[in-house]
Parts: sequence; structure tokens; C-alpha cells
Amino acid sequence: MAQLSLGAQTKVEGQPPAGRSLTRDALRRLARSTSALVGSSILVLMVLAALLAPIVSPYDPIKASQRTSLEAPSAAHPMGTDRFGRDILSRVLWGGRLSLPVGFVSVLIAAVFGISLGLLAGYHGGRIDAIIMRMVDLMLAFPGILLALAIVAILGSSLLNLMIAVGIASIPDYVRITRGAVLSIREREFVLAARTIGARDATIIVRHILPNILPPVIVLATLGMASAIITGSTLSFLGLGIKPPTPEWGNMLDEGRGFLQRAWWVAFFPGLAIMLTVFSINLLGDGLRDALDPRLRRK
Repeated sequence: MAQLSLGAQTKVEGQPPAGRSLTRDALRRLARSTSALVGSSILVLMVLAALLAPIVSPYDPIKASQRTSLEAPSAAHPMGTDRFGRDILSRVLWGGRLSLPVGFVSVLIAAVFGISLGLLAGYHGGRIDAIIMRMVDLMLAFPGILLALAIVAILGSSLLNLMIAVGIASIPDYVRITRGAVLSIREREFVLAARTIGARDATIIVRHILPNILPPVIVLATLGMASAIITGSTLSFLGLGIKPPTPEWGNMLDEGRGFLQRAWWVAFFPGLAIMLTVFSINLLGDGLRDALDPRLRRK
């Protein structure tokens, strides 16, 4: 009777109140997070501005005009013009159509391959774990930006190659966090029970382990978008990404660095677009982290 009484009073840490699912509880906490609301609002505006660039941009982002070269911000050109007389506002709007997908697609590439390898390494262990983790250690021997730079140099400069390079450089982070989460879960009672009834390894991984490791991976992916956008812009800044005259925030920074003293706006506004995007993603990531943290679900 004592054991029954103790079991009845025991409440598993991290479980939501009775009648509320974990997903609904996380969404409720996310909706109450000021940082998540502010970050998601800014990010939505940035994405909408990029999507609607063909409609809302006041000028052709590529058409040059020497008569308006290096004009300061004005009513006609709210963000000024560059050395070729191109409207910077139009170029920032169109540049988002390239810079933002670099973050989203590269994170998708890194997450798919990184999570898959992390699941295999953590669940099976042994030789498979050793081989995968040695490959990860080899990739980690190079700084992420250097690895991405080398991949772009090999594949060539294009938007697709830029996404692939940034994605591959980010894979080790997903492998390590996934593997660590799997190692802590694979010996839990519900996994052992699935093995006992004869469930296949693939079924156990997909139906029982993967859903339980998603929260930290989602947070990593959210914050990883910011790093991916910065890395992609850096490669374009170095001349290994999107080539001018196609507008992209990184190559716009590169074009403006020679005019910082006499035409600050050429580099300032593309840099501001990068800063606002990264800032909004970081705010959203902080909100997701708090919403998905099981230690906070009791509140």
C-alpha cells in the first residue's frame, strides 16, 4: 500500500498539467514569450519583404544610372544609391530573396544528414558510432567558415553550391547533439519495451526516439539559420558566393566597404538587413528554447 501511495503522488518532472498535451503546452508558452513574438514578427516582415520584392521595390535592382551615383538617402531613394546609381532599397529587398533561402535550405540540408547520422551513431553504437564520430571529428578540425569556403572553391560559385557548402559545414553540430540525446534515451523504459515486443530498429528510431529528441534539434536549427545566413553572406563578401550585379546582402557589403567614409549608406543598409534577420532568429530561438524546456513546463 505504501508503494501504491508513493506512486500515486509521484509526478514526472516536465509533464504538463492534466488534460494538456505537450505540444499545446509548448505552443502556449511560446505564445506568451515576448522574445519569440518580437523575433517572429520581425522575421515574418523580412520574409514578406523579400517575397514581395517584385511588387514593392521602387526601382530595378540591377539597372545602373551614373546620374544618381552615390546619392545620399532621400525621398526618391530612401536608402540612397550605390556607385552605379542603383537604388539600395530595391537591392536590399531583392537581396533577401537570395540571402534568406541560404539560411533555410542550408539548415534543412544540415538537419537531414546530421540527424540521420546522429541517430545511427547513438542508437547502434560500436563500430558505426566510431566511424561516424571520427568523420565528424575530422570535419570539426576545420573552422566552419573555412570548410564552407573550401567546398565552394571546389564546387564553384552559385546559389545552390553556396547552400550545399553552408549546409555541409553545419552537419557536425546536428550529429553531436542528436547522438548525445539518443544516448540518454535509448535505454529508457519505453525503448526497452519496444524492443521486448519485437519492434524493428527503424520503427524504434522513427516512432519512439526521434520525437523525443526533436526539441533540442529544433532550437539548434532555429539558431543555426542565423549562423547560416552570416556564413553565406561572408562567402559572398569574399567573392565566393553570389556574383554581382545580382543583389545579395553579402556582396552588397563587399561593394560598399570602399565607400564607408564618403557613402556610409552603401554598406550600412545591407548590414542592417543581416543584423535584423539574425537578431529576429535569435529571439525566436530563445523563445523556442524556453517553450520546449521540460523543466519549465510545470509553470
